[in-house]
Amino acid sequence: MSALITILDDEPAIRDMLSEALQEAGYRTMAFARATEFEAALRRTTPDLCLVDLGLPDRDGLSLVHQLALEMGATVIIISGRAQVQDRITGLELGADDYIIKPFDPAEVVARIRARLRGPKRAVSANTATFNGWTAHFDRFTLEDETAAETPFSQAEGEVLRLFLENPKRLITRAQMQESLGGAAGESFDRAMDVRISRLRTKLREDPKNPRLIKTIYGAGYIFLGDVSWR
Repeated sequence: MSALITILDDEPAIRDMLSEALQEAGYRTMAFARATEFEAALRRTTPDLCLVDLGLPDRDGLSLVHQLALEMGATVIIISGRAQVQDRITGLELGADDYIIKPFDPAEVVARIRARLRGPKRAVSANTATFNGWTAHFDRFTLEDETAAETPFSQAEGEVLRLFLENPKRLITRAQMQESLGGAAGESFDRAMDVRISRLRTKLREDPKNPRLIKTIYGAGYIFLGDVSWR
């Protein structure tokens, strides 16, 4: 299944332009004019990447970006007419992964999205991994249990899961996560990782007080304790 991109912008022409360009590039899209509609949709679906305009009629865009990064661990690209350097710095510090200034060429937006979703090159080229009764399908972003029931995960969650599965039983520090996954180091990045890991634990049906697979090594990082096989 292709990646889902949400577009939050109060200008109809921009929503239509981005939706058309992204669909032509093979992505699924959902477009919203107001933050309230967007937040309601997030309770029903998990996008792979969010395009967010800062000049919203019903919500401060920067606070929404911060919420997306901290509470969802979402991949966020800001699209804004605010061209000041401080606005860009603030947006990135609050958890955005990229910042595009209006006016823009939709081809540039598509290219930036591809770069974010493609992520860093991995040492392992396989798209399926099995571990402890689970199968992770990275080609369709799902976790399959022993009964063949499937649970979807987002692109952002998949980046973290793949990092763990490629490095089983090895300590992964926050610095290593930041270097591998990209993004600005700092509290926003750390909180985003915490959220993604929490969501992965939930999907793997882990006991939050005593997880078996993804262990937190306080003050050091994380370690994945599963036995992993790739194919």
